[in-house]
Amino acid sequence: MMRAYFHELQRLLDVVLAQENTLLAEAAQMIVSRLQSGGIVQLFGCGHSHLLAQDAFYRAGGLVPVRPITIEPLTLHAGALTSSKNEKDPSIIVRHKDEFQFQENDVCIVISTSGRNNAPIEAAMLAKQSGVLVMSMQSLEYCEQPTRHISGKRLEDVVDVVINTHIPIGDGLLHHQQMQYAPASTVIGSAVLQALFSQVIELLAECQEVLPVFESNNVESNKHHNEIMIANYQSRINFE
Repeated sequence: MMRAYFHELQRLLDVVLAQENTLLAEAAQMIVSRLQSGGIVQLFGCGHSHLLAQDAFYRAGGLVPVRPITIEPLTLHAGALTSSKNEKDPSIIVRHKDEFQFQENDVCIVISTSGRNNAPIEAAMLAKQSGVLVMSMQSLEYCEQPTRHISGKRLEDVVDVVINTHIPIGDGLLHHQQMQYAPASTVIGSAVLQALFSQVIELLAECQEVLPVFESNNVESNKHHNEIMIANYQSRINFE
């Protein structure tokens, strides 16, 4: 069955590449124009979606101006059941709005597989009110699932750009009788984010020599580069 999981992952990656490639290229260009104007990319997610925000942060070979928005009650290490409960709380974002430090030319990417819970929708609304470009990374397979937000809107109704991960309802790619297993949202989500940021880096390379990319601290390299990168963005991003 291990081969089955790899097979289904590859099939899903092929779907995302075929159907989202043009949109990802357009989204990368939007991000580039804002980075060149002094903005950064801010990532928000709850529970396992927050893992994706963390995964793209301070990453060897990764884009430097990336800031994960961390609200402790929405993280798994605060408690899995607690995180799941808080994601549905309509007041959680308002009570932690100081964690959202948006400035002009920022981009906010809200990550939520289902796109129906209060916290990601409220986060997207807050970003929109702040005047920044708001993208979502979600599965539109869930679009018929009713929202939990009082406005009646789902996440895709709020954001400027929707990146569809095509994750099946229930997340699992494999089945045994009525049981669905082998979740894919983290694997696919990470691949989509890194593909998007790779395109951003390639576009930046067309017009500048020094790229905002972290070098690995575990290979012999010029560590001065990373120090410069951190100095460039430490007023906006906490690298401590």
